Amino acid sequence: MLIPPFDEKSSTQKVRMAEDAWNSRDPHRVAQVYSEDTRWRNRSEFVNGRADVEAFLQRKWAKELDYRLIKELWAWHNDRLAVRFAYEWHDDSGNWFRSYGNENWHFGAEGLMVTRYACINDLAITEAQRLFHWPLGTRPIDHPGLSELGL
Repeated sequence: MLIPPFDEKSSTQKVRMAEDAWNSRDPHRVAQVYSEDTRWRNRSEFVNGRADVEAFLQRKWAKELDYRLIKELWAWHNDRLAVRFAYEWHDDSGNWFRSYGNENWHFGAEGLMVTRYACINDLAITEAQRLFHWPLGTRPIDHPGLSELGL
């Protein structure tokens, strides 16, 4: 596990590890990188504790189908990272969306995330406007990132 203080290389690795975990859409796997007492603000929802994170993610991925995410490091300092991201998904009626956001992360000394603040906006798109085309799971290393896609 990568622990603070972070430099550019370890920050970039931490972000990619988070992206890979979230693209697994496995709530239990993702929840393990958060402290037992983690605190989140995600849109207008407040999540407290690892168990709540897991429950939140189960609800999220039951609604956001065929979810594919790209994260990019924005800035870092010691035990804090700023990340921007976009993900594509559709609802159970087949309506596609691209969700854009920014996250501020704070890590404890053991490398687990203690706080996560996420601001997210959804844009309705057509299936033809999708940009994230890879099999469900980890984004291939040669797939363009957010900057390369102009996002």
